Amino acid sequence: MKINVHGDNIAVTTALHDYVDKKIGRLTRYFEGEADKDIHVTMAVEGALHRVEMTMHVHGVIFRAEEQSSDMYASIDLVTDKLEQQVQRHKEKLNRRFRDRGLRTRIKQSTLNGEFSLQDIYEEKAPKLVRVKRFAIKPMDIEEAMMQMDLLGHDFYVFTNADTEEVNVVYRRRNGDYGLIEPQG
Repeated sequence: MKINVHGDNIAVTTALHDYVDKKIGRLTRYFEGEADKDIHVTMAVEGALHRVEMTMHVHGVIFRAEEQSSDMYASIDLVTDKLEQQVQRHKEKLNRRFRDRGLRTRIKQSTLNGEFSLQDIYEEKAPKLVRVKRFAIKPMDIEEAMMQMDLLGHDFYVFTNADTEEVNVVYRRRNGDYGLIEPQG
C-alpha cells in the first residue's frame, strides 16, 4: 500500500500524517491481502476552512471523497467516514452480485430416450447495457467544450482537445465549477 499525503497552503506535520495513516487503516481492512492499493491525500487551508480530499485506487476501482470543516482533524474524520461508506456500498454491491448468481438445478428430459438428467444453470442478474450513442468528436478548445455542454444541458461532454489532439471529458462538479479528464500516459 502506498499513501501519498501532501498539503496546499499547509505544512503536513508528522501528527497529521500519523492521524491520516490511522484513519486509512480503518479503510484498508476492507481490502485485506490486496497489495495493489494507492491512496492520495491532499490537505488545503482556504480561509477558515480546512479541506481534505482522498482518492483511493484499489485494483482499478477509484474511491474519492472531499470534505471541509473548521478543523483539519475533523475534516480527516469526515472524509474517511465518507470513503468508508463508499467502500461498504461497493463491497455490498459485489457481495449481492455474487449472491444473486444462484446456481439452480433443472431437470431436463432427453427427447431421444426418455431419460432425465440434471442441468446446472447459472443465472446472471447484473445490470446490462441498454443504449449506445455514437457521435462525431470534433476538435475544440476547453472553453468551447464547456459552452457546448451547457447548451446541451448535460453534466459532461466528450471532445477532442484542439491543443493536445487527445480525447478529453469536461464535466460539471457539484459546486458548479467544471472539471477536465485527460488521458494519462
